[in-house]
Amino acid sequence: MHHAADTVPFESDVDEKRAALSYVSEAFAEGCLDGLDGDCMAQAALFAAFQELVASYGEEATARYAEGLPERIRGGGFTTGLQH
Repeated sequence: MHHAADTVPFESDVDEKRAALSYVSEAFAEGCLDGLDGDCMAQAALFAAFQELVASYGEEATARYAEGLPERIRGGGFTTGLQH
């Protein structure tokens, strides 16, 4: 499903994305329980996520989305626990 760059719904479907995050988190935890390194799991998850976004929305829309990641990371957008 390829969307035009101006209509990319990256921030839509909050409930569906919350459910999807639950599935991904469970898969991540299972991989770690099976002995896979957390960093390895994270790298693979990022690769798979960007591969899917590019397949769905194209390189340019995905690149524009990724441009906002440094600000979100630094702003605590992905922080779930206490910071070190």
